[in-house]
Amino acid sequence: MAKPAVTMARRSDSRPWIAIRGRMTLARQTRCDGWWLKQAMLVAIPLTMLGLAGCAQVNALKSKVNGNSTTTTTAPPAPSEASPRPTLSFTAIVNELQLGHYSEGEQDLRQYLLLHPGDRSAQAMLRQLTVDPKQALGSRSRAYAVQAGDSYSTLAARYLGDAGSFLILARYNGSTNPSMLRVGETVHLPLSRAGTSSAAGAALSGSSTTDPAGSGSDTLAVSESSAPAVESPTAKAQRLQRESLSLLDQGQSDQALARLGEALSIEPRLKPVGPQAAALREQLLASYHEHAIVLYRDQQLDQAITLWNRILAINPNYEPAVIYRARALDLKHRLKQI
Repeated sequence: MAKPAVTMARRSDSRPWIAIRGRMTLARQTRCDGWWLKQAMLVAIPLTMLGLAGCAQVNALKSKVNGNSTTTTTAPPAPSEASPRPTLSFTAIVNELQLGHYSEGEQDLRQYLLLHPGDRSAQAMLRQLTVDPKQALGSRSRAYAVQAGDSYSTLAARYLGDAGSFLILARYNGSTNPSMLRVGETVHLPLSRAGTSSAAGAALSGSSTTDPAGSGSDTLAVSESSAPAVESPTAKAQRLQRESLSLLDQGQSDQALARLGEALSIEPRLKPVGPQAAALREQLLASYHEHAIVLYRDQQLDQAITLWNRILAINPNYEPAVIYRARALDLKHRLKQI
């Protein structure tokens, strides 16, 4: 009977250790669970914040799509209107017309006259653009073969009495580029030199007389007997040069350059009268050269070469024109070989 008692005692003595082990295991599990809970919270909090931010972005996108965005948006700027053409000087406009840009030249002339309504040269040039050349100069004409050194300006000075009438003479011949006049080309000149001299003056002044041929149309021709004496080209060029200096003294530099350009169109080798005239001539040549450079860069080589030819007719030693004219001729030759 003693042996079973020992066994019972051992069993009763082991119970506290089992309880202690259970509590230790439970505590160990509790600590482990607490650590995993902390780790889970450390991961879950950033994920929750990212999720909230993502939802906010999605809601913002939805509201923009639905047109319910509460944010203030800046309306795109309205397209600006096309800027007006800059007002060119009268000299630049004359160069433009000499190159055949009639419609642009007319627009620029009208804009120029808004600022200079009393400029008679600009008014006369505008009339040359708008008047019917056949009605202004008469329908009767004679053929003329262009010689070396001829231009519409020199022909206008010789047969119309005014180099500035080059435009109406070019239009009279149907020319779309008054700067292009080749040797041997046939042009038509109004029949009466004396009559057309007055005709040109009437065209520029806007007056008219009755056609002596009795055609019934109002032309600007007059009979030779009633025409005033025609001024010689040299005298005309000298007078225009004096007028250019007078305009320069009055502060009208653009008009002065244009008037000197007319004088040099008649007599390219006209000698300047004093240092002021020489400086004005250099300024005119520089403006021609700048315009020719623009044409050269646009590969309008014939027109650029024509302007450089005009410069060299006035001053054969104008070095920039010599250099660039040679380049233009070389480029033109290479383009023909392509």
